[in-house]
Amino acid sequence: GARLRGCRGFLRRNALVLLTVSGVVAGVALGAAVRGAELGPAQVAYLAFPGELLLRMLRMVILPLVVCSLVSGAASLDTRSLGRLGGIALAYFLGTTLLASGLAVALGFIVRPGAGASALNTPGLGLPGALPPGKETVDSFLDLVRNLFPANLVAAAFRTYATDYKMVLRNTTSGNVTLEKIPFGTEIEGMNILGLVLFALVLGVALKKLGPEGEDLIRFFNSFNEATMVLVSWIMWYVPIGIMFLVGSKIVEMEDIVLLVTSLGKYIFASILGHFIHGGIILPLIYFAATRQNPYRFLLGLITPLATAFATCSSSATLPSMIKCIEENNGVDKRISRFILPIGATVNMDGAAIFQCMAAVFIAQLNNVDLNPGQIFTILVTATASSVGAAGVPAGGVLTIAIILEAIGLPTNDLSLILAVDWIVDRTTTVVNVEGDALGAGILNYLNEKDKKEREQELKEVTVEAVANSKSEAETSPLVTHKNPVSNTSSTADPESKESVL
Repeated sequence: GARLRGCRGFLRRNALVLLTVSGVVAGVALGAAVRGAELGPAQVAYLAFPGELLLRMLRMVILPLVVCSLVSGAASLDTRSLGRLGGIALAYFLGTTLLASGLAVALGFIVRPGAGASALNTPGLGLPGALPPGKETVDSFLDLVRNLFPANLVAAAFRTYATDYKMVLRNTTSGNVTLEKIPFGTEIEGMNILGLVLFALVLGVALKKLGPEGEDLIRFFNSFNEATMVLVSWIMWYVPIGIMFLVGSKIVEMEDIVLLVTSLGKYIFASILGHFIHGGIILPLIYFAATRQNPYRFLLGLITPLATAFATCSSSATLPSMIKCIEENNGVDKRISRFILPIGATVNMDGAAIFQCMAAVFIAQLNNVDLNPGQIFTILVTATASSVGAAGVPAGGVLTIAIILEAIGLPTNDLSLILAVDWIVDRTTTVVNVEGDALGAGILNYLNEKDKKEREQELKEVTVEAVANSKSEAETSPLVTHKNPVSNTSSTADPESKESVL
């Protein structure tokens, strides 16, 4: 009876995880079963409908979640720890993204995915025709900064600034007619999360500075945030169904997969290997080095958001379930997770950096271009920077690859090959993106707890001297005597772990 009860308790605790994983499996089975039925495009759209609903629900929650959680997060952390944690977070984000880019370029040179791929010009790959127009590197950097400061907050909720180009005929004085490329600003569809993130952070700090006057608004954002989290917990129960249909419809939609894998197999293999090494080995090692705790235990609690990332291909759509799981299963402090994860979902994209660098090296090898160190450096920097600016949406990375290719002077017409397998590689990309944010939140949480313990220890030492005489009657309580040695050991163990981190 006891074992049965334990089993039932385990099932109840992990019901969502089991359902989500079985949703992915059922989706694969469903897709394989329906593939034989030769569905038309309309029927495939009907099959994808429940999955589409899931994506719509998750996207609906993103805006209130990001804004409210960042405002309340920035307002609840005191300025000193906000600056310290923010600095560590930025260092972690930049460091891991650069590591990821370097790993991808190295793997690209080892695996050489583009070497024997001349058979790629086969028709029947189902390649999309329309390609994004080339964009100057400078403009893409400037757009990144422009999007940090949105001109209109309401518009930032659904539009992003992007530079476009006009070709203009110019009559020169000598009578020649020249074509000139003139940049002009446009707005493209898609939420400008970067701008909202910055605004929310600054607003939170400003409300904190107001003191008593700002408390009402902080309380408003806090309760809005809690309410959104309740909505998220409801949506989470729909996740397994949505995932099943998302994965199933993707499998039905697939073009001839054998042809894809034979021609682009090395590229797919290299990208996924890069994601596996970075997500399975490098990131957990960084987490272990910083906290001396088991990273895989930490990741086990996040199976639901990781499966969601795998199915939806969108790191911002995974954000709601990630915040929920990391707080409930891994006990990360609310103030930390709600401050770091929304920023991480937009800024920290290790998987995207891997995938973009790999694609750049792949296209260089296709065109028999030997990359010199300068170009490699350009790839690393551009990939790191553009993974910051890329939207957390499916296939957001393809535009940024175009920017990288422009920067190193390669033709962008081979992008159609990458678009053809994007939906395969994008899944592991998103999982690594999301995992990087989660481990970052875990590290920050650990450092914050440690800081708190040290400060409490200092306070305790001060108070003990003051209340030395009343100690005798407190001694009788067994709780106190138990508590004291525990706190002492933790304080003595701390300096050593600190040295090891340094």
